Amino acid sequence: MIRARRPQAKSPDRDEAGTTPSPQYLAGQPGRKDTVLPLANISFGELLLIVAEIFLFVIWIWILVFILTDLFRDHELSGWWKAVWVLFLVFIPFLTALIYLIARGHGMRDRTLKAQAESKEQFDSYVRTQAQAASPADELHKLQELREKGALSDAEFEQAKAKLLA
Repeated sequence: MIRARRPQAKSPDRDEAGTTPSPQYLAGQPGRKDTVLPLANISFGELLLIVAEIFLFVIWIWILVFILTDLFRDHELSGWWKAVWVLFLVFIPFLTALIYLIARGHGMRDRTLKAQAESKEQFDSYVRTQAQAASPADELHKLQELREKGALSDAEFEQAKAKLLA
């Protein structure tokens, strides 16, 4: 005798085949109370720890960039020694950075101050040259004023004007 299967009442936790779906599948269903939200289960202490870790990571990257900048700014160190420092910074970064800061820290300060002084001198020199350079129109105006005051004769004015426009 063939028995007919009795229809089962649908349960929200079972699919059409009557099996229980995985919790990950159920958590993604809209309207369920057990839906997991990203970052919803993070405590304030964990959040502070994440912020501290990000801060330390950014500081670490900053230190590495500063060391590499100083390393390639130093003209007294040969290329081979620079390559050795970079190699050790890549493979043993924390220990190498600590050793570099201890062994060459005072020189880092001197090289940085020297580079800043050179940069300031170049900038000041550029500003002086730009401030002294007057346009030809300004020079013609000054020559015209001198001619009107009688400091220049017409011949001197024409000579200076021709020299300026040449």
